[in-house]
Amino acid sequence: MAAFAMMTTAAWAQFERGTKYVGASVSGLSLSYSKASDFSFGLDATGGYYFANCWMAKGNLGYSHKKSYDGFNLGGAVRYNFLQNGVYLEAGLEYQFENFGKTTIDVPVVVGDAIVGYEKVQKKLHENNLRIPINIGYTFYLNQHIAIEPAIYTKLSLNDFNDGTEFGLKIGLGYYF
Repeated sequence: MAAFAMMTTAAWAQFERGTKYVGASVSGLSLSYSKASDFSFGLDATGGYYFANCWMAKGNLGYSHKKSYDGFNLGGAVRYNFLQNGVYLEAGLEYQFENFGKTTIDVPVVVGDAIVGYEKVQKKLHENNLRIPINIGYTFYLNQHIAIEPAIYTKLSLNDFNDGTEFGLKIGLGYYF
């Protein structure tokens, strides 16, 4: 009973107002589903602050690789930790920029009203996307400050729901201080 009480007190201390958080996570690893990608890999860096007991405001910076193109994301979220069991729920807003590389297109050369030929032009292909990330995860403490945080996530695309929405698993490492 005493050991259980000590573990509960230690968990409570990590979710108190004023606690700071830094973390990193890996997502995708071909475990995510998106119509736009068969293979995906993501890295995220996160910082947060508990503005009230159990409530954390977070900022996120991330990189993702899908098939043969790269993406970058910047966002913010609010996390609520359920004290009794380490489960958390998180939701926010995220801006994503995806760079698809370059392609060559034929642009018509017009003189007057007539097309006299075509010129090859390099065009950069990219997409901006606004998404709502939702995570359900668990905080498993290795010691008083370090935790492993597996989660199931979805990132709902506001621009292109079918091709821009992702579902997957991620695993993170968090440091609470």
